[in-house]
Order: sequence, then C-alpha cells, then structure tokens
Amino acid sequence: MAAPWEDVLRNETAVQEAARVAVDAALLAGVLMRTEGEPNASDVVNYAPFTLLPSAVPSALFEEAYAVQQDFNLLVDAISQNKEFLERTLASTIKVDDFTARLFRIYMQVLEEGLAQSVFLGINRSDYMFDCGVDGTPALKQIEINTIAASFGGLTSRTAAVHGQVLKVLGKSKEASRLLPNNPSKGLALGIAKAWELYGSPSAVVMFLVEEVQRNIFDQRCVENELWNRNIRVIRRRFRDVFEKGSLDDARRLYMDSQEVAVVYYREGYVPKNYDQQNWEARLLLERSRAVKCPDIATQLAGTKKVQQELSQPGTLEKLLPGRAEAVARIRATFAGLYSLDMGEEGDKIAAMAITDPDRFVLKPQREGGGNNLYGEELRQVLERIRDSPERTSYILMDKIKPQPAMNYLLRAHSPLQVSECISELGIFGVYVRQGKEMVMNEAAGHLLRTKATEHADGGVAAGVAVLDTPYLV
Repeated sequence: MAAPWEDVLRNETAVQEAARVAVDAALLAGVLMRTEGEPNASDVVNYAPFTLLPSAVPSALFEEAYAVQQDFNLLVDAISQNKEFLERTLASTIKVDDFTARLFRIYMQVLEEGLAQSVFLGINRSDYMFDCGVDGTPALKQIEINTIAASFGGLTSRTAAVHGQVLKVLGKSKEASRLLPNNPSKGLALGIAKAWELYGSPSAVVMFLVEEVQRNIFDQRCVENELWNRNIRVIRRRFRDVFEKGSLDDARRLYMDSQEVAVVYYREGYVPKNYDQQNWEARLLLERSRAVKCPDIATQLAGTKKVQQELSQPGTLEKLLPGRAEAVARIRATFAGLYSLDMGEEGDKIAAMAITDPDRFVLKPQREGGGNNLYGEELRQVLERIRDSPERTSYILMDKIKPQPAMNYLLRAHSPLQVSECISELGIFGVYVRQGKEMVMNEAAGHLLRTKATEHADGGVAAGVAVLDTPYLV
C-alpha cells in the first residue's frame, strides 16, 4: 500500500521545507485546537496535529466503507428502538458497570414515562482498520461505531486542502488533484438542520452540550457555522447550565434561559468523568424532554461494546434488519472476531485463550473517547485478576487487527520533526433522521482518517495520540 512519496521521505531538505509550509497552511485553513495550557481560551491557539503527507488507502476498501454506512445507520436506529434486545444484551454488563447501568436506568425511566420525542437524529462514525490477513490481502475491519460526540468532522473538512498544498510544494500537483473533497461538517449540519425543521418551531434553538474543558472548540464551530449560515440559532451550554437553568413546560418542551430548544447535540456525556450527581439529573431532564437528542440515550446504549459483540452472534443481524439480506452481508463482512466474557464455561474458555495468547486480542471496556483498550501484557494481567469475577463481563474481547505500517511524519506543535512507522484508521460519518417510523434522511456524510505511530496501541486525536490525515486512494 505504498503511496508515491518514497522519494520525499528520503529528502531531508524537502521535508523541512514542506513541514514549514504545512504548518502555515494548517493555521491558514483553520485546522486549529486550543492549547493544553489555556484549554478554554481562543486567544492562544495552535494547529491540530496532522501528518505531513496523505496516507495510502486501498480504494476498494474506502468504497466498501462508504457503501456500508447507510446499513450501519439503519442498524443503530433499529437497535435504539428494540427495548427487548437492549435489555437482554446489557443484562450482564449493567450488573458490573456502573456507568452503563446509570444510562440504562434513565433509558428505562424515560420509556416508562412515555417518549415525548418524536423526531430522532443519529450522527455516528464507524471506524475501521485495514487488516492484512495471513495472505497479506488487506480487508476492511470495524474497530467500533461511535454513536455519541463523534468528533473531527469539522477539522477534517479542512485537512485535505492542507495536504494538497504540501503536495504542490513538493512538485506533486497531479497527486494533489487526486485528493478527494471531504466536508463532514456540512453533512452533520444538514442532519441537525433537518431535525430542527421537523421539530417545527422556527424560533427554537440548537443547543450544543459541551464539556467544561473545550480544547476542540474549532471542530465544533465548523458545524455550528454551517447552522448559522442556515439562520438556525445555536447556543453552547454545559451540563451544569442545564441543571441550573433548564426547565420543561407541561408539554415537556425544553427551555434554556427562556429559549425553547429544538435539538440537543451532545459533544460530551460519553465517559463517567463527565458526570457528577447534578450532571446525571441534567441528563435525565434532557432525556425526558420533547427536544431531539443527538443521540437519545437508547442510541448511546446502541454504541456500547457489549452490543457490538452481540451483533456478531449468528442470526442477530437478521433479527434486527429483517428482509435486508444484502445489508446484513455488507455489515457482517466488516466484523473482526468478537467474543463474550460472560460468566460460564464459554466465557472461561475465551478468557483462558486470551491469557495464553494476549497479543492476538484487544480487551475493550464499555467506553468511548479513545485510550481505554488493553493490549498484550496489560491485557493478560487484567484478565488474570478478573478471570473468575463477574467484573470480566464489563469487557468484551476482540481479535487484534494487524494493518500494514507505512512511514510518515507526524506534525505536532513543539515536537521534533522525525519520521515514524505509522498505521491509519478510517472513520465514515453517518447521519440519519427518523420521524415517528419514517426514515427521512439516511446518508454517509464524509470521512476522517487518523494516523498514529505504531508504538501507541490505543488513542485518538483528542487523546493526544493520533493525528489528522487525508486518504490518498491507491
């Protein structure tokens, strides 16, 4: 999967010059993050980390990832509407994983009260690696699907232009012209705008629910500005603001500072540290409301690792997507081996297999946000500690995907320029809107390529490990 830049990688002078151009191009294009020192101030910013050169991606696998995204949108939506499936699948997990259990309790409470929400908006991102099997032929294998706060749709909309400029400076204008246009921020905004329109109150606002620490604000602003361009008002609030100032009227319409809220777009709320008791109460208030939540709590539960593992069981996809044999086949082709660690003989066997050969597997807890998975010796130690305890059911086991590494330069502020052996992960953004039982929109909305040095087992851009990239199709 070599890209045509082997000559560049060997030319230190060209690399130094290209890196200077790349950094200025990133700053000009708005590929920006706030700094660690001043995470809530926009008067000190730097470029978001990115690769010097675009990375090679097999065009057939790239097309396969796009082709299956609408199927995954339908699948996530079907899971979110299937109470019996979620109850059964998460039964063992919620006994040992307090975070998933609390989400589940809110889910049940809202269902018992009766859903006020009639329009549903899903923004997800399905992430893949290119697994080089025994014969070395790359195959598309899903890492996970993110159903809440899937990030970098904004910044990746601007990264291709930076890589195009770098290639031109390196005398590769023909290659630069082959980089694909990519604008997920527009696609995400179209979904939010559709949900806002179907909510049916022209004076209502879209609320971005954001974290206390907002280093990645420019990524969100890309989507926000697309909404302002459609004359849709956007407000940014934290859980604590909802707790202090949020309210519901008799019709369960949501109000913030006396403004009616049509859509709540979560960019927070996906890990335990996002919640204290007040924040849990704020989450319940939001979920009880008529506002379109992106995601609603059922859709967040649909993105758990335990659900991912259950989907790989024979017959499960067929039950969730009846009469859609082709969609089922496309989805199933992307699955790596996934294994349950539920208590019992089968789970004992799987745990023993992983302890014996830990480098074959990844141990995944029910968490989003990167940096949570366990590998190798650490995986073995954790499994040995919990192998006879119900705690093991809070994890799933997955075959470790083995992509073909390639050389590239990872540009990070205040870091030396050095070549690294890298692997990439491709994400496809999906957007869907359902009103009642009718699917009103179902789209693939763009892509995100992230690349990291092979010495890092886990972690995304926000976690400080991976960097933004652009696919160069080969």
